[in-house]
Amino acid sequence: MAKISFLLVALLVLAVAFPVEVMGGGGGGGGGGGGGNLKPWECSSKCSSRCSGTQYKKACLTYCNKCCATCLCVPPGTYGNKGACPCYNNWKTKEGGPKCP
Repeated sequence: MAKISFLLVALLVLAVAFPVEVMGGGGGGGGGGGGGNLKPWECSSKCSSRCSGTQYKKACLTYCNKCCATCLCVPPGTYGNKGACPCYNNWKTKEGGPKCP
């Protein structure tokens, strides 16, 4: 019993001394827990702006909002600039293509 108690105390000390950052993924390879500074309620307007230049508006808005909810970031402009949001940029589909518009 003393060994188990010692082991639990040792694990607790290690957990406090070396915390592990847990990152949300949201569907496999979200590139981490966001890192953006948007609030969830800001995603809709940012994605409306991002998707304003596409003919596939419904699909763009769906995926942009999903990506924004996970990454809390939407790249500026209507196309490209994904380097501004690494999580948004690095989230891939099962086939390896970009998930976020």
